Amino acid sequence: MEFAEHLKSSVDIVRVVGEYVRLKRSGAGPRYTGLCPFHSEKTASFSVHSTHQFYKCFGCGAGGDVIKFIMEIERLTFWEALKYLAERHGIPLPKRNDLADEEARQRGGIFEMHELALKIYRDQLFSPAGSDAREYLKRRGLSRPTAEEFSLGLSERGGQSLVRVFEKQGFSHEDMEASGLVLRRTDGSGFYDRFRGRLMFPIHSESGKVIAFGGRALGEGDEPKYLNSSETSIYRKSHVLYNLNRARKALQEAGFSILVEGYMDVIGVFAAGIHNVVATCGTALTSFQVRSLRRHASELVLNFDPDAAGANATEKYIPILIEEGMKLRILQLSGGLDPDEYIKEHGPDAYLDALTKAGGYFHWLADRARARVDRNTPDGTVAIWQTLLPAIQKMPDKIMRLAVVDDLAGYMKMEKSVVLNEVRRSVSGRGGQVSKRQEVLPDPNEVLLLHAMLDSPEARAEIVPVLHQSSVVQRFASRAIFETILRLIEAGETPSYSSVEARLPEPEKERLAALVFADDTLSRDFTVEQAVACIRKLASGERGARRDELRERIRDAERAGDLNTALQLMQALSELERA
Repeated sequence: MEFAEHLKSSVDIVRVVGEYVRLKRSGAGPRYTGLCPFHSEKTASFSVHSTHQFYKCFGCGAGGDVIKFIMEIERLTFWEALKYLAERHGIPLPKRNDLADEEARQRGGIFEMHELALKIYRDQLFSPAGSDAREYLKRRGLSRPTAEEFSLGLSERGGQSLVRVFEKQGFSHEDMEASGLVLRRTDGSGFYDRFRGRLMFPIHSESGKVIAFGGRALGEGDEPKYLNSSETSIYRKSHVLYNLNRARKALQEAGFSILVEGYMDVIGVFAAGIHNVVATCGTALTSFQVRSLRRHASELVLNFDPDAAGANATEKYIPILIEEGMKLRILQLSGGLDPDEYIKEHGPDAYLDALTKAGGYFHWLADRARARVDRNTPDGTVAIWQTLLPAIQKMPDKIMRLAVVDDLAGYMKMEKSVVLNEVRRSVSGRGGQVSKRQEVLPDPNEVLLLHAMLDSPEARAEIVPVLHQSSVVQRFASRAIFETILRLIEAGETPSYSSVEARLPEPEKERLAALVFADDTLSRDFTVEQAVACIRKLASGERGARRDELRERIRDAERAGDLNTALQLMQALSELERA
């Protein structure tokens, strides 16, 4: 498709991926690496190639171009990904498009309805009808600029404002229901707004699209206190973090994230000038959410409310965070205050100071265990051990585990060797982890020649005739890749990574990625002369091997008395030497 190719050539994949993954340049070449956003990993196996505009994970096998990346990371259809990239980069879309299938059309409508709802709720908040809600925000210390920054709103109590606007805009009742913003009456007599008389918090995707809402009750007796959007085709609660769309740049700059419990905590911390803060959207923390954070920063400060529910959630989430390789600290604020309250009472500087002094999770767990049991009794010792062991088992770093063993032995007044043996036994008994995909080790000659064939028209002009005159490609491990390139050239096309990759079976796609992403100076600093010398040397070596083979066969024919065969082989040898 012409527009898709135009889009890919106009967009820098490194910049696009860099908004979701903390990338580091690998040497001086075109390769960038980071933690894969599509699976859990402790060491980076995800690479982006700036020249060929492709990404590849050598851990889970994910790979593709910038359109595929946006489709996967944002869970969009092909057309939605094209539209998203075009709009973000100021590229005009074709006047007509036949790309949007029924699913994409409905999802597009749902996005549009959420944008309309955002405007309706926001206008309602700042209208005369929103005076009570604005007074509530004032009591909570939220200024109008902060409310506007987070696009806060108010849903009408009558429950018909969205229904009326959506119907006027021509949305079908089926699409209105699919949005999750409108519900059908149980008696089938009509439709009504899901959110009524609530302070509205828009929830955005990581890229900034409105995909859901959270609504806080304002009236006495309104239950539940917080009502969140149901899951839809554009919203999965377990995949979304509140405020990540605003916070991700701050996460990368600060090097750590702050995870708090609720919307108001996020807004209070953010309004104080501390922008690397996020929260879950009314759900339990998931591994997917942790990986979303770790793509931007490898350290996290967990700052839940100091009540029993907050402490229980903290203890519950520690193993998840550790297992995903997150460096973890726990912040408990003095005075039994949540983050928003603490900042209002003590100021942003005091909160920042508390952040820097936040302690390690192990000592927080140990203090919590000590408060619940008597460690001087056998039962108490067992209870402490059962509290601390799951967190130790999840530690991916062996050195960190050994350091914790020292603390644990001293804390429990036990011999270090006893504790160490028990930790080793429990860790070795854990279920096996998914192993890294086997890497294809590239041949340096093939790396150089592949890059020359893909990157340099001058090198192609010199190399292709040599390849046609010899069968050297037949000896390559990447034979199928080079044969594909030659077929493209014969068809009058200019070979590119994407055009070659699209024509290869899955095992060869892996090999192609290994060659292209090889961290070798040959892949970026080659000259045409080096490439030509390489192919001529390989061709010469092939001729030498062929000569040795013919001479051996001539001797075998002579020993067998087969003079006709020997003469034919001599003729072939003579022709080879003349060539």
